Amino acid sequence: MPKTLLITGATGFVGHHLVQRRLAAGDTVIVLTRDPQRARTVLGSGVQVVSKLEQLANDRRIDALVNLAGEPILGIPWIAARRRILLASRVGTTQSLVQFAAWLSQRPAVLVSASAIGYYGPRGDEELDESNPPQRCFQSQLCQRWEAAAIAAEPLGMRVVRLRIGVVYGRDGGALPMLARPTRLGLGAVLGHGCAYNAWIHLEDLLDLIEFALGNPSLSGAVNAVAPQAVTHAATQRALADVLRRPLWLRVPGFFLRVALGEMSQLLLDGQRVVPARALAEGFKFKHPEIRAALSDLLIPTSGHARQRSSTSG
Repeated sequence: MPKTLLITGATGFVGHHLVQRRLAAGDTVIVLTRDPQRARTVLGSGVQVVSKLEQLANDRRIDALVNLAGEPILGIPWIAARRRILLASRVGTTQSLVQFAAWLSQRPAVLVSASAIGYYGPRGDEELDESNPPQRCFQSQLCQRWEAAAIAAEPLGMRVVRLRIGVVYGRDGGALPMLARPTRLGLGAVLGHGCAYNAWIHLEDLLDLIEFALGNPSLSGAVNAVAPQAVTHAATQRALADVLRRPLWLRVPGFFLRVALGEMSQLLLDGQRVVPARALAEGFKFKHPEIRAALSDLLIPTSGHARQRSSTSG
């Protein structure tokens, strides 16, 4: 049965793909964005675009909220001003959504809200499931506040799923194009000691997991959105080099990255060995559980992908 979804972060990498999926499935999609013109250009005329939640009527039926909004965490070092922006784009947007849900005459049944594996903080090779506690560092505190804002929807009678998302790999966005570019040029490198774990997920599996969370009434709370196979950074770089048939011979000392990036260097040098315990327990099936096969799917062109690119460019 078609549903009405309100989605934030819809012009981002994951959000754009989710919108297209839900439109194809026959759902009505409402998009909250700061840039309505860009949203209409990126997403097409099939979506309703609003720049303020007040533009929607109090009696508008909305079945589910999907909250994917948030400024990219990797980029500018985490100086005080940057931390405020990261917090506002996540916590502030989530709080606004919950306040909107409380205002509606009929509340949405479910809120699926993004979080991140940064919740666990740097943990070495310790295997982490959803029961592990957070830490006292910025990336963890950011996720804690983000999730706390989403949990505020539970007293309203809404089911809340907090997706702790790992590194997302896709063809046209996310981390993979940036990772693959130097490797294609024969300049792939291992950062630091390379032993930090890389908890990743194929875009298709992430979209499936979001839809699984929307449609599974028994699922609530924290859910790790990562592939079952967490691998080290060095193993990821080796798999990437093998798939692209390029050498892997460079190393970048971790010391230089820590000096240049400060605490943000944790994202590159201090990983988390996260496992999707809740998703697996609920019966979710990953289509791309293994890193080498996932990279091959995304980086080796098939005739179908080639035709799609050709028709798009023509």
